[in-house]
Amino acid sequence: MTTTLVLLSGWGIDARIWQPLAPHWPDDVVIRSPDWPGYGERRGETLPRRLAALADRMRDGLTEDAVWVGWSLGGLLAGALLAHLPAPRRLVLVAAGPRFCSVDGVGPAELASFRRAFDRDPHATWHHFLRWQLQGEPAPRVAHRRLLDLLGSRPGASRQTLATGLEHLARLDLGEMLATPPCPIHRLAGENDRLLGASARQAADRTLPGSGHCPMLSRPEALVQHLVELAREADVGRRGQLESAP
Repeated sequence: MTTTLVLLSGWGIDARIWQPLAPHWPDDVVIRSPDWPGYGERRGETLPRRLAALADRMRDGLTEDAVWVGWSLGGLLAGALLAHLPAPRRLVLVAAGPRFCSVDGVGPAELASFRRAFDRDPHATWHHFLRWQLQGEPAPRVAHRRLLDLLGSRPGASRQTLATGLEHLARLDLGEMLATPPCPIHRLAGENDRLLGASARQAADRTLPGSGHCPMLSRPEALVQHLVELAREADVGRRGQLESAP
């Protein structure tokens, strides 16, 4: 039985963010990393504001026979889409809590200020965000160079798509879904993630030491190990269900 993981990127960053993990995947793991509409290979599209419309656009990539892995905004979107798509075998939220804003992390006023700055100068604000999310990494400057090597110096999405993503960051709330999940959900956090509040880090099922918001840059091998372990747990559960079926 093969294990399939679907990797979903976060705000302002397309699927290339997952490339550092490539050397570490076991041979029996199948990796898919579809871009969100408006990003990367789908830059000609626009990220929908309505979740139902986004679900229609992602339906082919977000299949129920896989484990979904959503990072940051990608995790919030993946969790929100569980209300519109068949549930996967498992959902793993990486660097994502029930909501982006929190009293002990990034507050609503801070996000609102960021959105105003984005309205004035999207390009400069995107670059600021790249550095902001790397503050908790053990070597932020090295991580920043790696990130720019992957992405280039310009956003891989249009201004409209980025603005819509910031709107999703401001309003998405997975609290109710996490209370009554339609599938097993696990949360993985870097111990030094500056964008997650302390309560969200403490609530995570697994913690990555020596990592911040971007473990795919600072701890790729360790991140792969955690994701594979969680995916194989899902495989064991699925195999048991098949064997017990009449």
